[in-house]
Amino acid sequence: MTMCKKATRLMSLKLDRPITFQERLSLRLHLSMCGACRECDRQFALLHGIGRRFDPDNATDKDMRDDGP
Repeated sequence: MTMCKKATRLMSLKLDRPITFQERLSLRLHLSMCGACRECDRQFALLHGIGRRFDPDNATDKDMRDDGP
């Protein structure tokens, strides 16, 4: 359980800043053995991507374009 908590923290950190080689290695090893954390990592990445699309500070011209009728 504590490894999953550490892995979750690393998953969150890697979305905000580059993680160190040791952190990356630790996370990759854990994800290779833990399906629940792999799914959590996938969901974090999905939510992070969705959040970036709605953040006006990260918006690009393409994101701001209205493709509606």
